[in-house]
Amino acid sequence: MAANPDFIYQPPMTPYLEILYQDNDLVVLNKTSGLLTVPGRLPEHQDCLENRVKRVLPNATVVHRLDMATSGILLMALNKPAHVSISCQFEQRKTQKRYIARVFGHVQEKQGSVDLPLICDWPNRPKQKVDHENGKKSLTHYKVLSYNDDCGQSLNINSSSETTLLELTPITGRSHQLRVHMLALGHPILGDRLYAHEKALTISPRLQLHAQMLSIAHPVTDEKLVFTAPCPFT
Repeated sequence: MAANPDFIYQPPMTPYLEILYQDNDLVVLNKTSGLLTVPGRLPEHQDCLENRVKRVLPNATVVHRLDMATSGILLMALNKPAHVSISCQFEQRKTQKRYIARVFGHVQEKQGSVDLPLICDWPNRPKQKVDHENGKKSLTHYKVLSYNDDCGQSLNINSSSETTLLELTPITGRSHQLRVHMLALGHPILGDRLYAHEKALTISPRLQLHAQMLSIAHPVTDEKLVFTAPCPFT
């Protein structure tokens, strides 16, 4: 990874695998920060959520991904018809997703949107960047939940550095979308090794981005399912 020359993969072992829901067609997991969703090319990058699940559920297939540093809700299909159905829901933007993020600085607007097209920053991959000519349309809605002085000091945040807790709703699903959009807003996510400046990076030992909620229609019954996982850094 060009943007992470000193990166050493140390996947967390506890919890090893956290299953939130399972039926004959799908399984829903709470991924920990620091664990790859799918294996990388190198032998030391084979430990990942997909392989851990396959040891228990060999038919499981990945439908969508979370960045290694992001925690939260991730869904896998357990048969081909379910995979096709859920994949179509993601492609047609019929799913609903909500993330929680803590960002550097005081976000002035209580709510708003970031509508900026994104493309891979190829010389610095896996980083992404805003590109108004060649980028793909990317839209994120945000809402302020609280500021760090509202939450006490139990968060281990340096009180001299103001931070904002946000609810993020991605309408599109581009790679690193939330991370780049918050950077473009002028408020990088705390602990972001790819995009945060030094002060925002050193405040937190992990990326403070969590996939809190995912809603889909069940691939067989069409029942609306809503899955949530509590945010570990609030």
